[in-house]
Amino acid sequence: MSLTKESETMNPTSQNGKKPEGPKRLRRSLIFYYVGLLLVVIVMNLLLSRDPIQIDYSDFVKMLDDGKVAVVQLTQDEIAIKPSDKNDPNIYVTADVGDPQLTDRLLNSGVQFGGVVQKELPAAVSMVLSFVVPFALMALLGTFMFRMIAKKMGPGNAMSFGKSNAKVYVEAQTGKTFADVAGQDEAKEALQELVDFLHAPEKYSKIGAQLPKGALLVGPPGTGKTLLAKAVAGEAGVPFFSISGSEFVEMFVGMGAARVRDLFKQAQEKAPCIVFIDEIDTIGKRRDSAMGGNDEREQTLNQLLSEMDGFDGSRGVIILAATNRPESLDPALLRPGRFDRRIPVELPDLEGRIAILKVHAKDVHVASGVDFGVIARATAGASGAELANIINEGALRAVRCGREQVEQQDFEEAVETVIAGYQRKNSAINEKEKQIVAYHEIGHALVAAKQKDSAPVHKITIVPRTSGALGYTMQVDEQERKLLSREEALAKIATLTGGRAAEELIFGTGSSGASNDIEQATKLARTMITRYGMSPHFDMMALETVTNQYLGGDSSLTCSPSTAAKVDEEVLQVIKSCHAKASEILAQNVEKLHALAAYLLEKETITGEEFMAILNQ
Repeated sequence: MSLTKESETMNPTSQNGKKPEGPKRLRRSLIFYYVGLLLVVIVMNLLLSRDPIQIDYSDFVKMLDDGKVAVVQLTQDEIAIKPSDKNDPNIYVTADVGDPQLTDRLLNSGVQFGGVVQKELPAAVSMVLSFVVPFALMALLGTFMFRMIAKKMGPGNAMSFGKSNAKVYVEAQTGKTFADVAGQDEAKEALQELVDFLHAPEKYSKIGAQLPKGALLVGPPGTGKTLLAKAVAGEAGVPFFSISGSEFVEMFVGMGAARVRDLFKQAQEKAPCIVFIDEIDTIGKRRDSAMGGNDEREQTLNQLLSEMDGFDGSRGVIILAATNRPESLDPALLRPGRFDRRIPVELPDLEGRIAILKVHAKDVHVASGVDFGVIARATAGASGAELANIINEGALRAVRCGREQVEQQDFEEAVETVIAGYQRKNSAINEKEKQIVAYHEIGHALVAAKQKDSAPVHKITIVPRTSGALGYTMQVDEQERKLLSREEALAKIATLTGGRAAEELIFGTGSSGASNDIEQATKLARTMITRYGMSPHFDMMALETVTNQYLGGDSSLTCSPSTAAKVDEEVLQVIKSCHAKASEILAQNVEKLHALAAYLLEKETITGEEFMAILNQ
């Protein structure tokens, strides 16, 4: 259960000491509206309630004799006169002097006249009806319109300016503990110290130790950074403030800084507590002098730095932040005294993946005998979120098949679904193309099986997938590998070229089905030369830099154009040699190639055991 804490509206100022222009303008407009509304009501009351002109009774008699009276209205103590002149809009009144001849005068003059019983309202009621009610109605209408405008402007409007949008999970209501986190033992160990400090701070203060003010969780998307932060709060049993870095960025200057101040104010009031800022790179990017000194993002960062320096860490306020772009953060944010502890949350290894699969399978009816080790070996490089998705996809497949328990085949199919997409059962492929795909995939598998530095074949299929693949060959290492040798890299490239080599050997030409193989082989060959130092010509010279290592690893060459041309030549030579090797292996085993392709055409999907049984006959 999440509770949003409402704080008092602050009077924020920007870094230069001036009030923010945007919210100030809105508040000023609202004040002007109410003042203008008050003036309008006053003027309307003056116009609509024009006082009549007092005249003497003798003047009234003279007007009556001259025929200048159109209507006369008699009340208990006065006479109201409307002149016959249409150009005269005034109303005249005179006192009733008790003239006994008045009725005869009115009849002789042909004037329309009558009398009413006047019931005067109390002064308070009259003021309410004529002044307060119109003002209140128009004020309500104006306030409603301003609120509609403020809602369209987003959460950072003038009505809630300076308030933090942080979600507050009170006590241990995050519902997460370290038992819900698997595959990140090193990160949990580093965070356990923070939990221990929140439980027993005197143990650290007695020896003179100071706990780090902030811890930065870095790693690829889906590895469990946010989950770890919630687990820390759940273990410590303290309030947990959760906010995204994008919520500090607003259109008005100074609003982000005001929200930072309010967030830390709330945290100090609820200490001990944990403040978690997700995607902190949104506001913590490296400052650029070219941006100028009045950038909203920069002011927000400056306020965050100031608040982290200003609060007392001994009170038990711990700042956690998560990012997958640590290289873009400002150095001032990472110095000791701010985020002085960096905790990597990397992709899980084999044992970690097995543990994650078991954690997510706790609430799923899994059949006995399911081997999560097989699934873990087939998902090398998968994040925790992807593994959770595999468990869910397996459960959904079991439901579609009408089973009450999830079996091994469901999870294995889920792995393929996540990797290559769903099966395209109604996809029509002619026999010629189907034959080409079969020889292509067997070419991959055969080249892989005939090399000692290649991973074993796990599965071969020619069933089309929604990702666009007409078939694929899955290789699964028996053991987790952390390093890649030159021989293993060359074997991998040769395996990638095996599909095209089989097409050329059997059909005398190549097809477009090798496009993905070409892309992967070229990328790996280039990486060998530019980053891994596996080129005899360039030796251990770095020719490429990698940015955003957790977001795909964008790379760029750091060499002259002439050197780049030589790199291209080296890449070409590597690919050509591997292609020639694959062609040689297939030519030496052409009979097995025909036999395996025929078997695959018949079955459409074969396992690694079936493949090796035919190969070893």
